[in-house]
Amino acid sequence: MKIPVLICSLVLLVVPSSQLFAKVPVAGSTPAFDYDTALRISQEAIDNQVGDHAFITADGKRVALSDFRGKPLVLSMVYTSCYQICPMTTRHLSKVVEKARDALGEDSFSVAVIGFDAEVDTPQAMQYFANKQGISDKSWHLLSIAKEDVDALSQDIGFIYYPSSSGFDHLIQATIIDADGKVYRQVYGQVFDTPLLVDPLIELILGRPQPAQSLLSSLTTKIKLFCTTYDPVRDGYYFDYSLFLGILIGASIIIYTGLVIRREYRRGNKKPEV
Repeated sequence: MKIPVLICSLVLLVVPSSQLFAKVPVAGSTPAFDYDTALRISQEAIDNQVGDHAFITADGKRVALSDFRGKPLVLSMVYTSCYQICPMTTRHLSKVVEKARDALGEDSFSVAVIGFDAEVDTPQAMQYFANKQGISDKSWHLLSIAKEDVDALSQDIGFIYYPSSSGFDHLIQATIIDADGKVYRQVYGQVFDTPLLVDPLIELILGRPQPAQSLLSSLTTKIKLFCTTYDPVRDGYYFDYSLFLGILIGASIIIYTGLVIRREYRRGNKKPEV
């Protein structure tokens, strides 16, 4: 796909490769983490249908990935014993998610953080991790997964990780999954530009009206999203009224021109009186 490759190239231009994966000293017999291979596998996962994997929430409830269908899902894989990279990545993701929700609406997409170190990342550990990173009250889903299911989920979303002497080596990625459960985009790095996450969400929401919305509400949402513009100076999104007015003026001109042409056509075809 051309779009994901373009986005990947853009990330590589603005983010040093050292910030795209968590790297720690590797033990003697542990497979060495290869960044190029991990990135290739991650990109090849785009368009994958993600299986209906089961999880346990921080408060002990069982959920499945199908429970998140119907709107986009931002999925981040972490391990809670990570003392630097995963916390830093999660805090930055939180800031960008807030900007996305300001632009698109609080309930326009879901966010899930999954602990892939299954033996350690219990529901209690996930809740503690959330509290430490300041995301416990932001309507994020904090999920634990069984050890036997981690590899299947990782394969679906193209997430590569290897155990190491100090934790895990892994690609730092946030996976955007569409409303039907397919991988739509990958976003890389501890710190990444806001549009890399928000623009794909706008594409998904703009291209798929919510089924519960009325025709007028759906049209209003589309206009709002179409006229939402990113301001790099303040690193945020705003509603550009000039675009909306331009659309109205353009539509008015087209309608008026059509009426004039129709009137002149009728005059030309009108039979002269005898």
